[in-house]
Amino acid sequence: MEKAEKLEFVSTMNETLKDTGSIVVAHYAGLTVADMTTLRSQMQDAGGTVKVAKNRLMKLALKGTEIEHISDLFSGPTVIAYSDDPVAAPKVAVEFAKKNENLVVLGGAMGETNLDVNGVKSLASLPSLDELRGKLVGLLQAPAGKIAQLTNAPAGAVARVVGAYAAK
Repeated sequence: MEKAEKLEFVSTMNETLKDTGSIVVAHYAGLTVADMTTLRSQMQDAGGTVKVAKNRLMKLALKGTEIEHISDLFSGPTVIAYSDDPVAAPKVAVEFAKKNENLVVLGGAMGETNLDVNGVKSLASLPSLDELRGKLVGLLQAPAGKIAQLTNAPAGAVARVVGAYAAK
């Protein structure tokens, strides 16, 4: 990389990391190209991104962000996964790490909160924003459906009574 490319990468990553919901840092030594491609596609499907970058450049990119405190995780062959949804990146990374022992989750961050391995795993166990929105819509629609059933029930009962008298 030329110096100008490095400066562009650092500034772009700095802006990206300022707006991210969560970030996961992991070691990827031993992953094949096919494994990395699978991880990238799974992360993209979930709305996240996977990047492999030089540790020195990532430490520079973290400066001035609220997640600067995770810069000590960048040693060795590291990969970062990040997403706007705070749950998406940890969920995909943890699920992928379960199936492939070559991806070792080191930790991460969600805003100013530093996450260790167990923190990342707990975050991964939470439902995503889309799942929460679906549950909320279901909860909001359920009372309306029950009210409609209750208002229709008395009218149906009256119709049955009238039908019974008519049959006599």
